Amino acid sequence: KICNAETGQEVCTLTEHQGLVCAVAISPDGKLIVTGLLDKGVKIWDATTGAQMQPVTGHLSDVWCVAFSADAKRVVSGSREGTVKIWDVATGAEVCTLTGHTDLVSSVDFSPDGKRVVS
Repeated sequence: KICNAETGQEVCTLTEHQGLVCAVAISPDGKLIVTGLLDKGVKIWDATTGAQMQPVTGHLSDVWCVAFSADAKRVVSGSREGTVKIWDVATGAEVCTLTGHTDLVSSVDFSPDGKRVVS
């Protein structure tokens, strides 16, 4: 659900989730929302209307964490299989996959300039 932080009034509900939502983030400009799901999915939403944007697929297991880059052009996600993926918000395309974790990835973020990802 998206709610007004001052009034508590519901603005809209993100209704197209198939599984449990594990992670959520709002873009720095407040225009987009990204969710990470137990069904391996990453979904990007319009924060005003609640409409789902480009589909994002590619993880092999649960998505535990998500974050936007400062310019909101990229999303990073981390999953139970130990991979980190970077996605293009406009197209939903996978930009790259980072490997090397030996367990689930429970937290991800971009550096302020968008040139680095930490997990």
